[in-house]
Amino acid sequence: MSSASSDEAPSSSACGNIPLSPEQARAVSAGAEQDWAAAKAFYDNLVSAKRPRPPKPQNAITVAVSSRALFDMVKERKIYEEEGVETYVKHQQENENVPLKPGPAFYFVKALEQVNARLRELYPNDEELFDIVLMTNNHAQVGVRLINSINYYSLSIERFCMTGGESPIGYLTAYLTNLYLSADSEKVQEAIEAGIASATMFTANKDVPYCDKQLRVAFDGDAVLFSDESEQIVKEHGLDRFFEHEQMNENKPLAQGPLKGFLEDLGKLQKKFYAKDERLDCPIRTYLVTARSAASSGARVLKTLRSWGLEIDEALFLAGAPKGPILVKIRPHIFFDDQMFHIEGAQQLGTVAAHVPYGIGQKYYKSKPKDGTVKK
Repeated sequence: MSSASSDEAPSSSACGNIPLSPEQARAVSAGAEQDWAAAKAFYDNLVSAKRPRPPKPQNAITVAVSSRALFDMVKERKIYEEEGVETYVKHQQENENVPLKPGPAFYFVKALEQVNARLRELYPNDEELFDIVLMTNNHAQVGVRLINSINYYSLSIERFCMTGGESPIGYLTAYLTNLYLSADSEKVQEAIEAGIASATMFTANKDVPYCDKQLRVAFDGDAVLFSDESEQIVKEHGLDRFFEHEQMNENKPLAQGPLKGFLEDLGKLQKKFYAKDERLDCPIRTYLVTARSAASSGARVLKTLRSWGLEIDEALFLAGAPKGPILVKIRPHIFFDDQMFHIEGAQQLGTVAAHVPYGIGQKYYKSKPKDGTVKK
């Protein structure tokens, strides 16, 4: 019996060594491919039933969070600083089945996922959703504990960037990041200088219950949503000159600040709910909490938002009064401000605050973020 060439080697059936013709072999191969495709489709459906697929990055609103913003890693940070990286990694590996406790950004992330769930109900095939990325300079060996903690809390975080001690900031643009939250003020400053909306997270000093059905985001105005143009007038020439400047320029829109884009992202998603007649039950609510006076300098702010085509659900002009008590009533998942004394006031009364290191206010305030509640 002559041997066949390698290109025409006979195949065997599953029931014995009966040779198959090339046509039969191709049919078996095609059937196997169909079986594999069916099995893959079944698996994909099983996975998607348990955990939604992440949206494509180009369609998503990407929020990058560091490991110490998402989880409470104060103890682990102390080990790292006092005993070194090897002891730190060993500790994380020995405790990889012990879930980390929630950090300052945790409930904000949970609220983003609640919004995603509502959007998927209304727009099953739409990918304009929040996509959470874990962005950390942790070593990959620590990744198992982070993954286990994410799964323990049923968080939908599928994309990771673990840079093994190197700064992750260079990856933010590659991940198409819309907002970066970290506990490391230096990394946040680096991201702000790269033109990425960023803030340093601070843990609240006491527990305050969050709304679990609505994402609530509070913004300061100057040097957060808007540029620091008007704040420069206050710092350099005083309040009287500031009021005069604002009234003279009432119809001239302020330039945008570092968080304007994120408010715009929230507004786009709000409009998707409005289009489904869900305005009164919208799971996103935005707040402007500003030290400005409404009568003397409020009109320019509201006209600027209007010129941008943006809505803010509630505008609170405090005329210099403390922001902390108002924030207690709002109960936001996150409050963005450029002034550390407003951050500290919010912290003391139980609000998770995020410092935006932008504008002239950084020059005038010398206090440094407290270690333990910030970094990474």
